[in-house]
Amino acid sequence: MLAEQAGQLLLTIRDLGGDEGDRRSNEFLLAALAEHRPADSVLSEESVDDLARLASDRVWIIDPLDGTREYGEPPRDDWAVHVALTNAGVPVAGAVALPGRDMVLNTGAPASLAPTHHGPPRMVVSRTRPPACTDQLVEALGATIVRMGSAGAKAMAVVLGDADVYAHSGGQYEWDSCAPVAVAAAAGLHVSRLDGSPLVYNQPDPYMPDLLICRVELVNAVLTALRMGP
Repeated sequence: MLAEQAGQLLLTIRDLGGDEGDRRSNEFLLAALAEHRPADSVLSEESVDDLARLASDRVWIIDPLDGTREYGEPPRDDWAVHVALTNAGVPVAGAVALPGRDMVLNTGAPASLAPTHHGPPRMVVSRTRPPACTDQLVEALGATIVRMGSAGAKAMAVVLGDADVYAHSGGQYEWDSCAPVAVAAAAGLHVSRLDGSPLVYNQPDPYMPDLLICRVELVNAVLTALRMGP
């Protein structure tokens, strides 16, 4: 699995720092995709965007190292590798490697969700830049905060049952969420924009303003709280 292999590479070169990790992981993934899927297009955080991808149905969206800051702070494990395949803008396959935890979650063998958490909902947010919607949701849901690094690590915290809601309103890019969204949806979680509309990928501008990944039993409460505003 490419995400796993890239993660293993990153572990072996971690002492070289995040910039080198980004570069080498990207080179590995691009070479592997060119060899095995030469007809497909690729959108990568670490490469110049080739807008020829807009004419392709099959587009790989990758983040060779999600959480560069955390990767550069051993022994932190809240960083990830994202590899996803979209077809006509919809994620159809994906993998998120968490190399620091020796774990890969993927759509081929979807994770089994943990039982419902009894207690205040746990909302996972950035450890350095909590999004603007955080206080609003904490107040409306009575949520507790879990602070974590990369977007992939936060999304997988919901998949793994370590959190219940991941709501982001600070702006991301398609590579930040595509693979996590594919994995979360395959596991049975709700995935959408913060207004409940679908997430659509392979857009001319890869900027993605917001994201919601949460357990289905909390969807109505979260969307209602977001619609009410601060």
